[in-house]
Amino acid sequence: MRIQRSINVFNTVDKPALFIYLALVVLGWLNIYAAVYNEEHSSIFDLSQRYGKQLIWIAAAIVTGWIIFLIDFRFYEYFAYPIYIFFVLILAAVLVLGTEIHGARAWFSLGGFNIQPAEFAKFATALALARLMSSYNFQLLNLRSALLIGIILTVPMGLIALQPDMGSTLVFASFAFMLYREGLPRWIFAIFLLLPVLFIISMFFSAATIIVLLVILSLAFFGFSNPTPRYIIYAVIMFTAFTLLLSTVNYLFHLNYSMAIILLATTVLSATTAGILSLVFKIRYVFFSLFLLAATLGFSRSVNYAFDKLLKPHQQQRINILLGLESDAKGVGYNVNQSMIAIGSGGFTGKGYLQGTQTKYNFVPEQTTDFIFCTVGEEWGFLGSLLIVALYTWLAIRLIIMAERQRSMFARIYGYGVTSVLFFHVAINIGMTIGIFPVIGIPLPFFSYGGSSLWAFTILLFIFLNFDARRLEIMH
Repeated sequence: MRIQRSINVFNTVDKPALFIYLALVVLGWLNIYAAVYNEEHSSIFDLSQRYGKQLIWIAAAIVTGWIIFLIDFRFYEYFAYPIYIFFVLILAAVLVLGTEIHGARAWFSLGGFNIQPAEFAKFATALALARLMSSYNFQLLNLRSALLIGIILTVPMGLIALQPDMGSTLVFASFAFMLYREGLPRWIFAIFLLLPVLFIISMFFSAATIIVLLVILSLAFFGFSNPTPRYIIYAVIMFTAFTLLLSTVNYLFHLNYSMAIILLATTVLSATTAGILSLVFKIRYVFFSLFLLAATLGFSRSVNYAFDKLLKPHQQQRINILLGLESDAKGVGYNVNQSMIAIGSGGFTGKGYLQGTQTKYNFVPEQTTDFIFCTVGEEWGFLGSLLIVALYTWLAIRLIIMAERQRSMFARIYGYGVTSVLFFHVAINIGMTIGIFPVIGIPLPFFSYGGSSLWAFTILLFIFLNFDARRLEIMH
């Protein structure tokens, strides 16, 4: 018999997660104030300034979170598909009726405020995936199920790409982490993680070189993933032989290669040779390897087309600068260069609150949105930056703990979707400011200036907090 009992969600809500949310929101507001500080408008409550407007959005976000708690958690499961369809239609509408800002038709302008539907489509997609994957008889590796997951993901991705907003489009790829938790095979997940590496290789090398590299990598991967005694013996023998051979050639011909390069080369060569010898005894893997080779080669060849046709010139330049193919510290690379200068100038403890010169004199463009983290680095230094990263890490741990303790499969899957989206944003945004990822224009959750991102992330998180707070409401 199923027994239902009423629970006060405000008493059972996860207190650490709620505390982290409030801490990040307040710290973000203080940093927005520091980033655009104006002595003529020194009051942090001045509604004519960005920090004043952000306060309004913070208040609206908190009210929104409170309303989400008042709604029965079953509502989100029952209406997951209608919510998803609604936001897909909104994404289609913004392409026709939206306002173009910075070259992208991605916003609705309402009474002086700009709303970006792509931000809200993330929680709608997380709900739809959770509803699909928790449905009766769902099997992740079933062809029909895989197609349905693909449709749910690619429809909003395609509409957002048409705006065009490639940064928000890429965020949907983060759901792969949730799929991995729910049973996606490791080799598929590994291929997904290797796609960025393949993208970079495609930018540097010709098709013939890519084929050779793929053959070597696939054979080496085959060997390492099948460490049979025969393979290990082959690898040890080949490693010894190649080390002696390359060292001798290096000495006789005065090539002056370092031992690190020799060891790397011998490792790849020995793993590849051992893989070839192992394949002789397992012919059936040859056909599978050829299929993967053809698929990855097709992907690598499509990179150039996507790079030339889908990305805007400034986005192409950003990627080229990141990969070292171009140098433009005063042009497209200016933002990242100034951001790294600001963060580096903060040192260990920072220059002090409201004392950031790079920030105060507006050297870093978009310093309240995409590059808000550079304000933290300059004024709070390494210690302050570490604090912010620690808060996000703590939130990630809490979300994973909360997801694993759910009694509902729907809630667990949605929880991992929340975790995936939030921390894709965190990793990419902070990576942009320190120059290890290309600038793709996505905000830092709860921290960056803007109503759309703050409200969307609040809805994303608070729906899950609602699920978690009510997880014991129905007992069997």
